[in-house]
Amino acid sequence: MKNRKQNSANPPVKQGAGEKPAEANKINASTHYDFNAKNLTPYGGLFPVVTMLEKVGFQSLVEECLTVNRLTRAMPMSKFVLAIVLGLYVGFARLSQLRFMAKDPMLTGILQVVALPGQSTFWRFLASLHINVQRQVLKLQRKLRERVWAAANVRLKSCTLDTDTTVHTLYGKQMGARKAYNPGKKGKKSYQPILTFLAETREYLAGQLRNGNKPTGKQIADHLAEAFQSIPETGVKRFARADSGFYCWDAVEAYVKWDCKFVVVARKTARLLEQLRKADWKPSPMTDADEECEFRYQPDGWKSEFRFVALRYHDPEGDEEDEEGTEQEPAEQYQLFACGKVKYRVFVTNIETQPIDWVAWFYNRRAGAENLIKEANNDVGLTAHPSGRFGMNANHFQLAMLAYNLNCWLLLFQRPEEETVETLKHTMLSTARLRFLFVAAKIWRHAGQTGISYGDHYEEQGLFHRLMSRLGRVVLPGEGFAPVIPVALE
Repeated sequence: MKNRKQNSANPPVKQGAGEKPAEANKINASTHYDFNAKNLTPYGGLFPVVTMLEKVGFQSLVEECLTVNRLTRAMPMSKFVLAIVLGLYVGFARLSQLRFMAKDPMLTGILQVVALPGQSTFWRFLASLHINVQRQVLKLQRKLRERVWAAANVRLKSCTLDTDTTVHTLYGKQMGARKAYNPGKKGKKSYQPILTFLAETREYLAGQLRNGNKPTGKQIADHLAEAFQSIPETGVKRFARADSGFYCWDAVEAYVKWDCKFVVVARKTARLLEQLRKADWKPSPMTDADEECEFRYQPDGWKSEFRFVALRYHDPEGDEEDEEGTEQEPAEQYQLFACGKVKYRVFVTNIETQPIDWVAWFYNRRAGAENLIKEANNDVGLTAHPSGRFGMNANHFQLAMLAYNLNCWLLLFQRPEEETVETLKHTMLSTARLRFLFVAAKIWRHAGQTGISYGDHYEEQGLFHRLMSRLGRVVLPGEGFAPVIPVALE
């Protein structure tokens, strides 16, 4: 009989996927809840915003550019400005809504306070600012843009300025309210701000809150000069587009002075209609019009003649009696004016080498500016005027547009290296909030060190890491910011 161990073979290795996956959480009406968790914030996405502002020296620039005579006690002046701007960036357009994040650990940690002061404190701070602070905020944005472009390696070869006005209907007794052009609420008093955006990066360049009256030629020229001065790089080719509200000699003279190629929609006049009737019309296969023409023309009050290009559309339902050069309200989308059974679309331009269809195509791309104004009105709270005082509302207007630009500047740091001006996409602030701002996080402190922990299920971890890596490399060397993205945006 042999003496040997029984069942001495090695046991087989288990086959399959291994451990069972974790079961889903069961949440129902009987689930326990409490309020014992500490240092939780829904605004974890503010961390990249504050990192960018700290790297470009936001606090020192605020103290350098803004003149505030009022002595603040609750927080330094720069912290008040930062709190209002971050509140607008988060989506709280009203000062009273800041109470919803008054004790948020992310915001209070950024401002280094236990809790935000009350609404009345913020209101008194805004009320203490002189009306000239709005120009100082524009200067602040200009310097921030220079530093952001240098760090994000933005080197545009051409800049396109889109200028437009918008209407803010007022329902209170605000100073500066006027009954003027207000197609949505006819007869209501309103403000009529003027804004200029940079088409390539969708940034806000310049603007101001105005009363409801139509801007004068001098006001338009001053605004355009401020917009051109807000472009960081010199020597780039300048282009501009504007609707018929800017059809005047002062605007054209400003474009010529700044060596800018422009396309502006012309308004209907009797002399212009006479030129259109005498013009040599040809078929227009490259546009949506029936016919096209071009001619040289010098309107009344202008010091020189310019190239006018026109498109003609046949309108069988038009009024035959309407043959005079009477002023009519133009169609907003295409800037058409009717004359009998035809409609005209006329542009004045100093671009001599491009054909008529290119001029029409170039102007059609200006429609993006209207979307940017809509984004500023709805997402940043540009229409949420906090007071009946015009100066206070004007300063709040500029702070709101600063919050709008924060999103544009973050997108410049976040762009892929292979991105170009033609492929650069704009993410609206409302979408950026959902993707990058409203991120749950826990703020912890251990051994004298503070950190932020995000959930491992966050979908945009790759973009977040890339953005923070680039922002972390932003340093200020001897004479300027070194680019953190090797490939320039041109």
